[in-house]
Amino acid sequence: MDERLLSAAEFGGEIEVQRNLRPKTLNEYIGQDRLKEKLEIFMTASKNRDESMDHTLLYGPPGLGKTTLAGVIATEMGTNLKVTSGPVLDKAGDLAAILTSLDEQDILFIDEIHRLNTSVEEILYPAMEDREIDIIIGKGPTARSIRIELPNFTLIGATTRAGLLSAPLRDRFGLVHRMDYYSTEDLLKIIMRGANILEVGIESEGALEIALRSRGTPRIANRFLKRVRDYAEIRGDGIITLKIAKEALSLLGVDDYGLDELDREIILAIIDNYGGGPVGIETLALLLGEDRRTLEEIYEPYLVKIGFIKRTHRGRVVTPKAYKHFNKKEKTEENL
Repeated sequence: MDERLLSAAEFGGEIEVQRNLRPKTLNEYIGQDRLKEKLEIFMTASKNRDESMDHTLLYGPPGLGKTTLAGVIATEMGTNLKVTSGPVLDKAGDLAAILTSLDEQDILFIDEIHRLNTSVEEILYPAMEDREIDIIIGKGPTARSIRIELPNFTLIGATTRAGLLSAPLRDRFGLVHRMDYYSTEDLLKIIMRGANILEVGIESEGALEIALRSRGTPRIANRFLKRVRDYAEIRGDGIITLKIAKEALSLLGVDDYGLDELDREIILAIIDNYGGGPVGIETLALLLGEDRRTLEEIYEPYLVKIGFIKRTHRGRVVTPKAYKHFNKKEKTEENL
């Protein structure tokens, strides 16, 4: 298999062999109602005209279903889905090889599209606009350029950092949509659906407890569901009750806000070492021994959303809400 293309198992992480929790159709896909409404209109119009759907950019925090939605679109359009990611495409030839392998109306999904290097990105411009790419044959004085026509295809790009996309690339997407965190109600539906697929008994209070601690993220909700299921089988009678859910999530180190160990380390590091901030992200990453991108893309968005951290031009600052949650006293000029 071409190493630049990833299989579903490689890309999706933990996959149930017999029971996949990913929805296959738009009706099965829970949440993101505004986006689903737009997609239903655009997909239906494209099918009526027997055309490929317009290029689509999905952005937002990780785990919200961008990859899953690409698979849903492919299913609804009745076409093939090819999956790759920005960091995998080192050279322009890597992307050219993938583009020339596409069939009519195929969908190409590029995750972390903001991490494409400039030479690779420039291949996309004529491919997206004109369905053509230029390939250089040979080297030196004998090198020549040939233009290859591509089939009609749809590019779906996904990114957690839309601000890092160049304006020329962003402008070539016909549909740009920000995916936001899920409501507790939608997460509850996702968990109940997952429990049904996994054939595990679950009470509504237990499902709600998992939903409340899932950080507004379906990927986390499904992961918690699997781990709580394991706990229920070993420490309970196989049924996920409120008591079982609380015990299992506490064992996993997840508190009532859905904060895990690293979340707590981030907050406490700013409070204990820098008086609540401000502190720069590079300093914080060095202190915690974590990659800056991990902090910015995975942890910070949720901490900002729940009001525990503020981003300022001077750095990250812990809010009074976080002080209260961790039973810490704010440092003021009077108590310094």
